Amino acid sequence: MSTEPYDRPYDPYIPSGQGAQGGQNDRTRKIQEQIDDTVGVMRENLNKVADRGARLDHLQDKTDNLAQSAQSFRRGANQVRKKMWWKDMKMRIWLIIGIVVLLAIIIIPSVLATRK
Repeated sequence: MSTEPYDRPYDPYIPSGQGAQGGQNDRTRKIQEQIDDTVGVMRENLNKVADRGARLDHLQDKTDNLAQSAQSFRRGANQVRKKMWWKDMKMRIWLIIGIVVLLAIIIIPSVLATRK
């Protein structure tokens, strides 16, 4: 009995009687190598897709944080704008009151002096 079938790994696609044929076995081995290469490339591609997905998730998180920061900034900017508008209006009101008082100080004595 020959030990030849035990020397090679079991391949269900090679019939037991044709294992000794060199041409058929060579062609099968080449096809198997091509399949192995293709499987390796596909595994690399899947790993790259998974890494890309992780990067996209990270980018999505950053985008969400940036959107929240922009909304907070917008809210804060509106509050500052309103506060500055009120400050400006108070200054204008005080300026108008000052002008009215100054005009009253100038006009009232002159009117009273012309009546006497």
